[in-house]
Amino acid sequence: MIPHEEAQAKVLALVSPLSLETVPLREAAGRVLAEPVRAERDQPPFDASVMDGYAITSPDRQAGAQLRVIGEAGAGHAHAGRLSQGEALRIFTGAPVPAGADAVVPQEDTRRDGMQVTLIDVDPATSYIRLRGGDFAVGTTLAAPRRLSSADLALIAAMNHAEVRVHRRPVVAIVATGDELVMPGEPPRPDQIVSANSYALAAMIEAEGGIARILPLARDDFDALRTVLDLTTGADLIVTIGGASVGDHDLMSQRGEDLGLQLEFHRIALRPGKPLMAGRRGNVPLLGLPGNPASAMVCAALFLLPMLRAMQGQPDPLPRPRTARLARDVAANGKRAHFMRATLEEAEPLPLLHPAESQDSSLIAVLSSSNALLFRPIDDAERKAGETVTWFPF
Repeated sequence: MIPHEEAQAKVLALVSPLSLETVPLREAAGRVLAEPVRAERDQPPFDASVMDGYAITSPDRQAGAQLRVIGEAGAGHAHAGRLSQGEALRIFTGAPVPAGADAVVPQEDTRRDGMQVTLIDVDPATSYIRLRGGDFAVGTTLAAPRRLSSADLALIAAMNHAEVRVHRRPVVAIVATGDELVMPGEPPRPDQIVSANSYALAAMIEAEGGIARILPLARDDFDALRTVLDLTTGADLIVTIGGASVGDHDLMSQRGEDLGLQLEFHRIALRPGKPLMAGRRGNVPLLGLPGNPASAMVCAALFLLPMLRAMQGQPDPLPRPRTARLARDVAANGKRAHFMRATLEEAEPLPLLHPAESQDSSLIAVLSSSNALLFRPIDDAERKAGETVTWFPF
């Protein structure tokens, strides 16, 4: 068995960034930006009024000044003329400030009488003008690579770009194996269970920017398994579930070479997830996950998601450790690193981590209620409540 850190390095070596494509901004949310985006205009593109009120010149910026109103400017409707001393321009929020003006007086600080306005109160420290380029200027760039957030899309749109260059989304073929499985909604025999892992993994893949293809269930028969594996044509990554242990019916491990697999490793010093395997089928990377739900999902968080990030050009694909305080005592760990399902509770100065009482790898309800993984290194000593520990989002 190899350490999980070595296994992570090996699976990342199996993949490389995918090709680039240009997509409309409307379809870019969650995609990984591949090339920097350069601003084509200043933002704001003109000096803009922050308030509804009156634009004035500097010499008139004093309480009691009586000014002649020469017109108005609204958002999208600039005033063409120049403002002179003794004049004011009715202006609305977002409108361009006219030439000659260097302050806006809010309307609540004025009194209007026909075409004359009197300044009742003036704040000498605030101009109420948002200066041209105060947000960003022509040539400002949004760096790549980065996963595009909603705020990033707003920035790119304001930079006046309708399209962006991104890495292609990885297509992931999911193959669940086992005679004991039936699809959700089908009536299982008394000795069968419902296939659940594929749906969890598909959701994880798509949340990370991939495209998941759930293939038909592969029975514990060599020809049936090979037929389903042949359906993975066109995928960028193959993910199998089950069949990776050492039993007589675990064909992925027992007859992997006959199925066209070239394995980099099989079995790691990890709990849950000891039977994990990885390699290639032809030129396509393959990750073989264990069949138990916790094993499959924990290994997906530690190995599958980093592979997807790397395929989309992210330079730091591994999950980042965080710290919290332990909410209860936990026993000493053994000869395999243990990622314990846990629930995070926000607290000060550090959040509290509540490890689940049962860490049985078959428990789906525990998975559903967990949002963190408590990391226990190999041979980690007993830990007491209140100690600072390492955890990963889950």
